[in-house]
Amino acid sequence: MAELRTITEGLRFPEGPIAMPDGSVVLVEIEAARLTRVQPDGSKETIAETGGGPNGAAIGPDGACYICNNGGFNWEETPERLRPVGQGDDYSGGRIERVDMDTGEVTVLYTQCGDNPLKGPNDIVFDQHGGFYFTDLGKVRDRDMDRGGLYYALPDGSSITEVAFPIITPNGVGLSPDDKTVYVAETETSRLWSYEVTAPGQLKTEPFPSVNGGKLVAGLPGYQRFDSMALDSAGNICIGTLIRGGVTVISPDGQDIEHIPTPDMFCTNICFGGPDLQTAYLTQSFTGKLIALDWPRPGLPLHFLNK
Repeated sequence: MAELRTITEGLRFPEGPIAMPDGSVVLVEIEAARLTRVQPDGSKETIAETGGGPNGAAIGPDGACYICNNGGFNWEETPERLRPVGQGDDYSGGRIERVDMDTGEVTVLYTQCGDNPLKGPNDIVFDQHGGFYFTDLGKVRDRDMDRGGLYYALPDGSSITEVAFPIITPNGVGLSPDDKTVYVAETETSRLWSYEVTAPGQLKTEPFPSVNGGKLVAGLPGYQRFDSMALDSAGNICIGTLIRGGVTVISPDGQDIEHIPTPDMFCTNICFGGPDLQTAYLTQSFTGKLIALDWPRPGLPLHFLNK
């Protein structure tokens, strides 16, 4: 295994990393409710205060950062870890936000789809057309939890569509190298689903036997929980994995599965950066660290960021 390097510490449950062209990494701190830039030397600066619970992030075609805001959690903190423990007592509602990277101005784009409110938007990816897919994991309460879904929306706030529902705790979302397949990772089942993209924001779904219309790529045994994802240039789906902390790498056909362990059991997300996209940045959320390692393959370039 490649050597793990700590970039910075002291983050308040980091997620949603974006490796920027200038060498910095932009990420969210969910508990602190802010968007943060981490410089290569580990120094940090606040880009925006969002409130709620900023969860996933992506750079759009206009250079702004688009945020999945889950509305906020309650938190449990010990000397060893910081962790979310259900819907926040001050829950402010799920939403999609746009952050101006120069001014830090936060604009709310979507709070609902049709008559259905967004509950806990989680992860986001832009397609080549400038629209974005995002997951809504929902929220968990003492005695019940929401059913989640997959959505497609435009960055100008003009259109949002539910494209797959229901999904059990949908978390990570990503697109294949040719943009013809969208992948969704389920947290509590540690299952990876795929959907064929027939047009921007339109999916080929099979309503039976899958309740969400997707095709099962892989499901892992034992107790582990899938979080957010990135794809590499070979089309492998690289999923931040909880409990069995690390990154689970799954081939597009689901036949080859590899696990890269990390010290933190809440390795929530991964992104690729560096001149050749062969540096993997991982968020270690329990311990509040951003770490990096050399990856054996280049990451998949993201639309509107790496190309």
